[in-house]
Amino acid sequence: MSIPAKANAATDRKWQDEMMYFIMVDRFNNGDVKNDGDANPDDPKAYHGGDIQGIIEKLDYIKDMGFTSIWLTPIFYNEQKGYHGYWIQDFYKVDEHFGTIQDFKKLVKEAHKRDMKVILDFVANHTGYQHPWLKDPAKKDWFHEKKDIVNWNSQDEIENGWLYGLPDLNQENPDVKKYLIDAGKWWIKETDIDGYRLDTVRHVPKEFWTEFSEEMKKTKKDFFLLGEVWNSDPRYLAEYQKIGIDAMVDFPLYDQLTNIFSNVDESQENLIASWKRNKVAYPHPYLLGTFLDNHDTERFTRQALRHKQYPVTRTKLGLTYLYGAPGIPIVYYGTEITLDGGKDPDNRRLMNFQSDKELGEYVGKLAELRRKHPSLRRGTFDSIYEENGMAIYKRTYKNETTLVAINNTSKNQVVDLKEDFGRKKELRGLLESDFVRPDGDVYKLSVNRETANIYVVADKSGLNIPYIAAIVAIYVAFIAFLYFARKRRRKA
Repeated sequence: MSIPAKANAATDRKWQDEMMYFIMVDRFNNGDVKNDGDANPDDPKAYHGGDIQGIIEKLDYIKDMGFTSIWLTPIFYNEQKGYHGYWIQDFYKVDEHFGTIQDFKKLVKEAHKRDMKVILDFVANHTGYQHPWLKDPAKKDWFHEKKDIVNWNSQDEIENGWLYGLPDLNQENPDVKKYLIDAGKWWIKETDIDGYRLDTVRHVPKEFWTEFSEEMKKTKKDFFLLGEVWNSDPRYLAEYQKIGIDAMVDFPLYDQLTNIFSNVDESQENLIASWKRNKVAYPHPYLLGTFLDNHDTERFTRQALRHKQYPVTRTKLGLTYLYGAPGIPIVYYGTEITLDGGKDPDNRRLMNFQSDKELGEYVGKLAELRRKHPSLRRGTFDSIYEENGMAIYKRTYKNETTLVAINNTSKNQVVDLKEDFGRKKELRGLLESDFVRPDGDVYKLSVNRETANIYVVADKSGLNIPYIAAIVAIYVAFIAFLYFARKRRRKA
């Protein structure tokens, strides 16, 4: 399958190879208290103090977990209490709570030093409630007529309505279209960002997105566009990928992932069915952004707790699927510490960097395996076993085959897997150390309850002569030590 948008020509890293960390700027890390202003961490709807400098200080933390790109909520100047960035007042200015344009340029430069990409949220659908244009008679036709969107994720809802009462920009107006496209190009030229995540795509005419996409890609080679269309029908989302937006956030898969992995003993059959639909619907299904939660949904931890499950265990299984299946894994800040949260704004709590690092280390291990094994990023994807929640997925790319085994059941599982991987082959466990050699044409895989493992098909290792020699040498040295110690005691 041909995949567009190569991310790094030097390393041949394509966008489907990315692992993305999603940050709500205000809720991540406070690196500069001088710009806190009216920040109030006790008010869930106020600024909490997170800023660009805070992200710069944590780039190594993000890098150490294996992430290759970061996606930030909008940093543009917002109106009062627009901590999230989506109530824009000025498309050319950094919000004073977050820092300055110089701070952001430094962030991009420091990220690039670490071979990490920077994706910035761009809002073309609306402005903030009090935007100055609303009071400018010359710009009366810069907005659509006020019609509230009632069911905003329905395909039948009006396209050009006012989402949550936010003034809806009229992109059919040539002046508005030019303003938004010029602003998009300005940030690329000025700061050298690598892509945009496009907010509320379905409420903006497709004709605008086609031109916007063309202009951004002319401005910077391989510039990446990730679109948000919150809908459960992949055929509907795929229409936007066909008009020039590289990737879509995979909301249909999100529904399946959270239902399955937030609880135990749930079948995984719907996951492979979802992939089969995606292969048919999308021009480039490997560029879908996959996720367990984000700033608009309940935290995955909350869903696990609702089912009376241990969030760390549940999150490990969900992340193993994200990193082992096709798509670009997107991890919302705080997932690595199982940050809890209900509906907006509770799902946007402050990050806690003092929490246990167990899950973060697991994320790093998954990232390392995904980086080292191209079949986990580019390979075919087939379900070769599924029974009541125990599933094994096979991925093949060129001469490499890997298996992703996820036991989403309450019992230890042993699977007699009949697969012809070729003569003199074995399965090597990568997440958990394990060697599985065939008995005839059967591989016996053992996976403990509520755990996962990733295997690579490899040549049989045979006897590990260096290892055995080392053990023998240690044993001989120990015997010699006892002999000479006893001899010294006799002399004494």
